[in-house]
Amino acid sequence: METKKTKLGEFPFVTESYLLDFRGQLTIPMIGTYLLHAASIHAAQRGFGFADMNNRRTAWVLSRLAIEMYRYPGMSEHITLYTWIEDVGRLFTSRCFELVDASGVPLGYARSIWAAIDVDSRKPTPLDVEALSEYITQRDCPIEKPGKIQAVEQETGGVPYRVRYSDLDVNGHLNSIKYMEHMLDLFSLDMYDQKNIRRFEISYLSEGRYDMDLQLFMAETSTNKYSMAMCHEDKAICRAAALWD
Repeated sequence: METKKTKLGEFPFVTESYLLDFRGQLTIPMIGTYLLHAASIHAAQRGFGFADMNNRRTAWVLSRLAIEMYRYPGMSEHITLYTWIEDVGRLFTSRCFELVDASGVPLGYARSIWAAIDVDSRKPTPLDVEALSEYITQRDCPIEKPGKIQAVEQETGGVPYRVRYSDLDVNGHLNSIKYMEHMLDLFSLDMYDQKNIRRFEISYLSEGRYDMDLQLFMAETSTNKYSMAMCHEDKAICRAAALWD
């Protein structure tokens, strides 16, 4: 059992059939769900979770996320997810993750960047650097940080999508995982049948809202690397990239 002052969060999961895709593998969006769950609990146990932030009329927003997988878990696997804070700045904090199998062998890593916003104005608000810095650890996360994603919305035709009820999160905005799902649905089933995504990266630029008309774009920018964009009224609200192998 963790104590409040423990820096490293440790969260066990068991994969179930309803979490897997047609190949019997855990999906990138489901891994993203695990990451967000672990981050939420880790923060709440240390006094800066959803309820704590809400009491201050603030909320966490995910700005960037990069997931790099060596192997995707299959059916009924016991896996453990570790999470820790790597860095804290005035407006952004960096959180890392490591996913290991039952033998402790790394399955993959992730890096994320978070900001806090005022829930009324929806504008960024300064972080409590002193309090958050108490949980910084130098544990290694051996993947590249999220970087700039190439714009592709002017290079290819868009696929229309309208935001629906099932897309919304607790704040009434497009759920972080739904951004991933809609981007990854741009690839064919044959692509998933023949390859795996080695690295997935996403950058959240603005909030999607109910009944918003979107356009989804995707183009290959180099061999086996694709960039994607989600746009509203010709302006990107999210970008993503996938490297396949």
